[in-house]
Amino acid sequence: MQNDWQAAVIALPQPKRDGPMSLEAVLARRRSVREFQEKPLDLVIVGQMLWAAQGITGDDGLRTAPSAGARYPVEAYAVVAQGVFHYRPADHTLHRITSGDRRAALASAALGQPFLAIAPLTLALACVFSRTLARYGETRGMRYVAMDIGHAAQNALLQAVALNLVSVPVGAFDDDGVREALGLPAEHIPLYLLPVGEPAKPSA
Repeated sequence: MQNDWQAAVIALPQPKRDGPMSLEAVLARRRSVREFQEKPLDLVIVGQMLWAAQGITGDDGLRTAPSAGARYPVEAYAVVAQGVFHYRPADHTLHRITSGDRRAALASAALGQPFLAIAPLTLALACVFSRTLARYGETRGMRYVAMDIGHAAQNALLQAVALNLVSVPVGAFDDDGVREALGLPAEHIPLYLLPVGEPAKPSA
């Protein structure tokens, strides 16, 4: 499928529900890698990565990653050369937030980590804390939000391996800087950056 990033709303290809690599093999191969090829990823792969993190898996509306009380505070964004897009799990679509390449600005906000300006895709995972705290209170709710976003990030990290891609979790960044670089709403607090791409060096 060609990369058609021009539309304001992009219908993503339906995600695959099976693949050639076993879970055990994926777990054994997962490593944090910070060197990427600049080769773009097509919409099939981008959609698969987003679905793994927060996609809906059935008619009940439940998602690939568990969430305390099904409050789903996690919001996923795709950062690519063509702009920043918000993922909508309900209809498996991308909605344009900003146009133009924001990867260098993202790398700057992430304390100058250069690989974020090179990776063809970064999943930016943010949380709307109020969704969970309204039900569970601040102390327990904050813990549940941390658990929720960890589940989503690990799903994405394992999906990358299953697609013969590499990734690394990034948590060192200026929150306000990331929000400004990506054009996120004020209530969407960025917690995780997951650059994804083909490895710059072939695996041993």
